[in-house]
Amino acid sequence: MFPLTGWVRRLLIANVAVFVLTSVSREATLLLLLYPPAVLERPWTVITYMFVHAGFAHLFFNMIGLYFFGPRLESRLGARSFLTLYMIAGIGGAVFSLVFARNAAVVGASGSIYGVLLGFAMFWPRERMIVFPIPVPLEARIVVSGYLAISLVQGTIGAGNGIAHFAHLGGAVFAFAYLKWADWRHGAAKREFHRQMRPDATTRGLVGDRIALARWKGISIESMHELNRSEVERLIAKAERSGPSSLSQSERDFLDRMSVR
Repeated sequence: MFPLTGWVRRLLIANVAVFVLTSVSREATLLLLLYPPAVLERPWTVITYMFVHAGFAHLFFNMIGLYFFGPRLESRLGARSFLTLYMIAGIGGAVFSLVFARNAAVVGASGSIYGVLLGFAMFWPRERMIVFPIPVPLEARIVVSGYLAISLVQGTIGAGNGIAHFAHLGGAVFAFAYLKWADWRHGAAKREFHRQMRPDATTRGLVGDRIALARWKGISIESMHELNRSEVERLIAKAERSGPSSLSQSERDFLDRMSVR
C-alpha cells in the first residue's frame, strides 16, 4: 500500500473535521448539505456537500476508499491534478443530483470517491482488489464497472432509498471526462513539439533543405546507441548523396528528433 500523500491526508482530515462539526451542529449540516431546490440560494453547497456525511458508517466507507486508492492515484497524477480530479468528480456528483434527483438532499464524498475509483481503474485496470462483501479478489475494472452498473440500475428504478446513486454516476462521468481531457492536453503538447520540429512545406526547398542538412550534420553521435548512430550516419549520407528531399517524412522526423537530444 502506498504511504499517505499530501492531499489524501488533507482530505481525510477535512472530512473528519466536518463530520465532527455537523455531529454537534444541525445548523451546520443544513448550511452545508446540497438541497437541489435551494441551490440558487446556497450555491456553495455544490462543493460543501461532499464533506458532509449522514453517519459514521457513511464517513468510514468513503474514507476507506480514499485511504486505499487515493495515494497511488495522487502519486500517478501529481498533487494538483489529483485534487482537481477529486473536486471535479464531487461537483459532477452535484450536477447529476441536480438534474436527476431534484428533490432529494445530498451529502457525502461518494461522487469524489467514485471519481478516484474510476481513475484507479483507468490506470491499473487489472489490479486485483478485494471489496466488501465479495471475499475473492477481482480486477479493478470489473469492480468499478459493477459499482457503476448497480448505481445506474438502482438510480433508474428508484431503489436503494437514501443512497445518492446519481452522485456516484456523476462523479465517475466527470472524472472520466477530466482524465481524458488531461490526456488529450498532454498529447497536444507533444504533437505541437513534433509539429515545430517538422519542416513546413512552405519552408522546404533549396534553402530549407540546406538548413535542415546543416542541422543534421551537427548531430553529436558519440554518445548515441550504436543502432541510432548507424541510422543517423546512413540517413545523412543519403541526404548528402541524393538531397534532403529524398528522405521520407519519417526519416526526416527521426533526424529532427536526434538533433534536439
